Amino acid sequence: MPEGVKTRILRVDSLRPDLDKLREAAEVIGRGGLVAFPTETVYGLGADAGNREAVMRIFRSKNRPADNPLIVHICELEDLESLAREVPEEAYRVAEKLWPGPVTVILWKSSEVIDEVTAGLPKVAIRMPSHPIASNLIKLCGVPIAAPSANLAGRPSPTTAEHVIRDLYGRIELIIDGGETLFGVESTIIDVTVRPPRLLRPGPIPVEELERVLGFGIEIPAYARGLAEAEAALSPGTRYRHYAPKTPIKLVEAECYDDYEAYASTVSEIAERKASKGLRIAILASRETSGYYSLRGFRVLVLGSRENPYEVAKNLFRVLRELDDLDLDLAICEGFEEKGLGLTIMNRLRKASGHDVIRV
Repeated sequence: MPEGVKTRILRVDSLRPDLDKLREAAEVIGRGGLVAFPTETVYGLGADAGNREAVMRIFRSKNRPADNPLIVHICELEDLESLAREVPEEAYRVAEKLWPGPVTVILWKSSEVIDEVTAGLPKVAIRMPSHPIASNLIKLCGVPIAAPSANLAGRPSPTTAEHVIRDLYGRIELIIDGGETLFGVESTIIDVTVRPPRLLRPGPIPVEELERVLGFGIEIPAYARGLAEAEAALSPGTRYRHYAPKTPIKLVEAECYDDYEAYASTVSEIAERKASKGLRIAILASRETSGYYSLRGFRVLVLGSRENPYEVAKNLFRVLRELDDLDLDLAICEGFEEKGLGLTIMNRLRKASGHDVIRV
């Protein structure tokens, strides 16, 4: 467990980044150091993607399994062509319409990509972030940046610098505090080396938008829905337990969530049975049903409105971390409809619950 590193915190305006401050961060990366920085999705933990020792420090700092590959972040399309070979037309369509932005493409890696980044796999994950701090930092570094989320492995991903400080202070050289991230969940990952392209991890870009950009359907395996774990870590977020708070979560899924009162009544009955056994409980709920539980005396953490899944996704990891601060025995969590961004939300909730699901 790597500890004892002196960590500095650098506050940078996300809308108008101070390039002199970002040059300091780029110098840290240039010396083989690790820098946590905000992206539009979550905070990333960055190192020079070509520096083997720096990349291995990412794994050690996070306690991340060495067979779990990293995403390489770039700021120019030319970098895509140097990092990957046999780039298909589908990759260029995604890049043209959705980059810079919260989508990662999986491609056959070139000889320039070191095995430590891809965990020895023949494919590489590449993304071009849109966050001004991230894009300017990559540009100032002059090299692609390998970066997973800036948290301890398995924990909820960080959406603020405070989350990073809690997990990684004393383990890395620099944390850039650029405020809260925009989307609050990790990037969508799509493998375009296969036909049809395969969704590996849902994210802020919904499947429906990807299919519109590509002009045809994509495959959605069970692990992308969070219903199973991939046999191998094909990309970040496909195999190991992720996004999990220390507090156990029991997820309550339904065929339909339209009847708010009926669904809330069922969830409340489950919570009451658990509470009757002396367990200290919270309910993670939508805004629409939160009052129902509060009136019955339950502690409630509001994820957001069912009418605004982007709000739910943005709040999700923050709420999971707040849950741990309460030091409870169990959380009962509502499910969400699996369309649009709902697929992303349910992927994260199923993994956060360790697949402890009640279907009603």
